[in-house]
Amino acid sequence: MFLNFLSVMIRRFVKDEEAASAIEYAIVVAMAAAVAALFMTNLATEVKRLFNALFTALNLPNIP
Repeated sequence: MFLNFLSVMIRRFVKDEEAASAIEYAIVVAMAAAVAALFMTNLATEVKRLFNALFTALNLPNIP
């Protein structure tokens, strides 16, 4: 019973053009998230380097 319902819902989802648009938007969001994560990692590394240089100039212990 449940599998029949599930297969009907999947068939409707595949035929529905709005579902295709939703999938396309999901792909775009996933790609944007990946780029943002990469950018944030690089940004964090640069900020850490900047603070370590500042702490070294002030004779303070560096950030681990």
